[in-house]
Amino acid sequence: MKSIISIITIVLFSSITFNSSAQVSEYNNDDFNIIEVNVTHQKDLGITIWEISVKGKAAHTIPMKVGQLDGAPVLGYVFPTTLKPTDVGFSQTEGIVTLALTSHPDFDDTPLWDENSDRIFNNDGVVWHPHWVVLHEDKRVAGGLSVKQFKKADNTIVLPPTNPGMPMYMDSPGYPVIANMNTIKVIVPDYRINNRTDFKYDGVTAFLKVNTSNIELPMLGVYEVFSVASGDLSIPYSVKQ
Repeated sequence: MKSIISIITIVLFSSITFNSSAQVSEYNNDDFNIIEVNVTHQKDLGITIWEISVKGKAAHTIPMKVGQLDGAPVLGYVFPTTLKPTDVGFSQTEGIVTLALTSHPDFDDTPLWDENSDRIFNNDGVVWHPHWVVLHEDKRVAGGLSVKQFKKADNTIVLPPTNPGMPMYMDSPGYPVIANMNTIKVIVPDYRINNRTDFKYDGVTAFLKVNTSNIELPMLGVYEVFSVASGDLSIPYSVKQ
């Protein structure tokens, strides 16, 4: 795990340096400028509370709709962790287990959940919601990372039953996400992370994009990193007990 993190840290830090000298994107604003990240365990309730605080207004900026899946923009408040893939229901694989809070108005990838409570389950991708993903190094995209994919025919891959049916290490766990003022939070029951509360974590904000047309690019890649809580993705923070 340490070697994987070291490699991805180098790639991501390089992308941050590049992006800081390049033209600032339309989404790179104070709403994604991290000032603090915390994960706190509440033993009496059997939950962890994950939160990212930013300089601006959390979850206020959302992606602009492009009208199709290919090229669809995704914005994320992201928690890279030292959890194992098996802790969150995946089969074992190399990469960084990450909890991502995302918004994307062009598609809905949480078919079990009705986040906007309108009794329609496939129209609320723009509402901020959580995903477990496994990130790995990917030099094909500017952000240096992508969600790890696999072949659809590979029946050795195990995903949680709440996965959205895509050939990626991705789950749609349905945890509640709350944004208030400058902080976005998500509540995770202990049993949904194998009762692990001894992991390390970091905080990242980023722009991702979907690809369904170019086999030379990942299906979901990180194209821009806005902010990293630790500064270098060293994943240094411990869960507060």
